Amino acid sequence: MNLGRHSITSTTPVHIFDARFDPDCQIFTTSTPAGFAVYRTSPLKLLRKRELKGGTLIAVVPFHTSNILFLVGGGRSPLYPPNKVVFWDDALGAEVAELEFRERVRGIACRRGWLAVALRRRVVVFQVGEQVTRYAEWDTCDNPKGKYVHIEKEIDPSAPVHAGLLAMATAAYSTLLTIAGRQLGHVQLVHLPPCAPPVPIGPHISSSPPRPPPPPAKHPVSIIAAHETALTTLSVPASGRLLATTSSRGTLVRVWDSLSGKLVREFRRGTDKADIYGVAFRPDEQELCVWSDKGTVHVFTLVASGPSNRQSTFSPLTPFLPLPKYFDSEWSYAQYRIPSQSSHITLSAPVSRSPTEDVPDEERCVVGWINVALSDESAQGGAPEYQLVALTYVGGWYRLSLPQHRSSRSSSLANPVPSSSARTPTTRHRLSSASSVTGRDKGKEKEQEKEGKESRDCVLQEFRRFGRWDGWG
Repeated sequence: MNLGRHSITSTTPVHIFDARFDPDCQIFTTSTPAGFAVYRTSPLKLLRKRELKGGTLIAVVPFHTSNILFLVGGGRSPLYPPNKVVFWDDALGAEVAELEFRERVRGIACRRGWLAVALRRRVVVFQVGEQVTRYAEWDTCDNPKGKYVHIEKEIDPSAPVHAGLLAMATAAYSTLLTIAGRQLGHVQLVHLPPCAPPVPIGPHISSSPPRPPPPPAKHPVSIIAAHETALTTLSVPASGRLLATTSSRGTLVRVWDSLSGKLVREFRRGTDKADIYGVAFRPDEQELCVWSDKGTVHVFTLVASGPSNRQSTFSPLTPFLPLPKYFDSEWSYAQYRIPSQSSHITLSAPVSRSPTEDVPDEERCVVGWINVALSDESAQGGAPEYQLVALTYVGGWYRLSLPQHRSSRSSSLANPVPSSSARTPTTRHRLSSASSVTGRDKGKEKEQEKEGKESRDCVLQEFRRFGRWDGWG
């Protein structure tokens, strides 16, 4: 019996154009070639799915807890012109308004009652209520690499990818809006009217609403010279008290005080150049995470208590010796390498792709913080714990817990100096037993290095794969 030759070929990859969390990371949205969907972050659940025909979207931005979503068309066959922001009422399942500009929309940020739209050389702010009114606009430096350029990279693989240069504080009574400055590497800090507190839902509570914070004693700064090269990301926590910036070099993350403009901390992601996709503050502002095109999520601490960031063994000598700044750098205390989710291997010749076919970026992802209530007895009676949720653009949903550190001592970085230079001197043994002692010491050192490396890795608690028909449903 003669059977035809069969081969295992790669399947068509899942393609997610855009994924983003709302400011509180309670929900997230995804846009795919079939439409868009809204999910609850954790526990993961599909809340709403809309199949749209006639084109694709590159951004679906939730307007906090309302039914409004901001849609931006793009890709090879955009559903809406790329120079429009469409207001979609999901309760009605229809468009209710739109904003049209003379150029392509580069990025969007919103808070309760406000919307900011980034264009190539300016940022326009609107007040959103029963009517949409134009509030003001500010000029910026040239921003050819907007937030949705990753879609252009799929059309032109040589196109660089950078994040949108605007961020907005979303907590009650917060005022901060950060945008690119007029000069390269500068940040403008704009203070809008205070954000209105959320309207309580449910039975009326007799307790008085929270009072707005007192005005700052000094006038806040308006310009920060953050980097010498072009900015790639701007991130602020909900309160707007801090600001995180990254540049096109992709090696450093700088954290600033938004009122005084002073540098608070400087973290090193790595030594090689990278495209940093985003930075996210923990809700209590004690830690932040960074992710890039290297496919690794790095976690840094901002406080002295708890786990400490890694540093070089030469760092204590920097006040006394003129060592390069590299040796005084702070490295992440925890990290997680997102596994590659390439299509199935092929046993035959590679599958030829159409030149117009969309190819997803396997390293691209977005990360957010969630608060998980632990039920086990070892979690101090069900105390909440902050964890990470990572969404990849090839359909991976990861829930990660941070490593548990036994002590808050700073662990040494192995790369800057050999491990032998940091070894504590021991008593000299006789020559006959030196080889056996050295062998045992090396074995212990390898075990300690392995344990230290494993203790720095975040723990994968849950993984969900994006289904071709039901998504993450």
